[in-house]
Amino acid sequence: MIDAGKPMARESASVSIEEIETHVQRNLAQREWRERLAGIVYPIGVVLAVLVLWEVGTRALAIPGFLLPPPSIIARSMMANASLLLVHGWVTTVEIVLGFLLSIVIGVPLALAIFLWPPFARSILPLLVSSQAMPKVAVAPLLLVWFGFGLLPKVLIAFLIAFFPIVINTAVGLASIEQEKIDLARSMGFGPLATFVKIRLPNALPAIFGGLKISITLAVVGAVVGEFVGGDAGLGYLLMVANGSMDTALLFAGLIALTVLGVVLYLLVEIAESLAIPRHIHSGGSGARESM
Repeated sequence: MIDAGKPMARESASVSIEEIETHVQRNLAQREWRERLAGIVYPIGVVLAVLVLWEVGTRALAIPGFLLPPPSIIARSMMANASLLLVHGWVTTVEIVLGFLLSIVIGVPLALAIFLWPPFARSILPLLVSSQAMPKVAVAPLLLVWFGFGLLPKVLIAFLIAFFPIVINTAVGLASIEQEKIDLARSMGFGPLATFVKIRLPNALPAIFGGLKISITLAVVGAVVGEFVGGDAGLGYLLMVANGSMDTALLFAGLIALTVLGVVLYLLVEIAESLAIPRHIHSGGSGARESM
């Protein structure tokens, strides 16, 4: 009788463990879903509340439209000038993306040289830091003199503003790894190149993408600065035209278009980060299984 009961006890224990694992995984999935939903609902709720207060406040206080138009007027202006916003938005997008890509092409190798060659780092880092103290608006007219009023000056201004976070974050990410991991890789027979590709670079990816996310937002600023100084197209140029004609509704429409453009580009970098650095969503569940 006792021997016959032992398999049943083991089977019931096995079933209970599987049920616990399923319950833990379900709770983790529900928690992640709630966090994602909250990350979407809360900002939208705040924006809607601000828009309602803005609409009611401007109409209740009878604020003139050329000072602060209500959101309904701005929405009508966006619909009326949708084609204009799309055309100028495309120009600004090209400038931002090219400046951002140039900052990656130059910034990442520069950070790698800073990490691998200490004399180069001691020579170039002070120059990089001091270059960030120089107002880019003051450099923009000089770039216009050198390269004219075409696309290149705007791309260069976007690059000058955007490349510094990539350089610093990449260099810091490459250096911020425990020496024990390097020693372990060497003990496993990894050469310098294999250690860099398989150990050091994956460890640095979070810091690198942190710099990329900062850089893409700064590239938006750089492109708009270039259009302010010497542009004949783009959202920055459209803002100047709207300001000169006292079309405040169009001015706000251009600002909203720039904001949406910056958010979309930021989200694209986040998507690239999620693809390059897979999130171990079920790590908690695996830990629970190991503890079981």
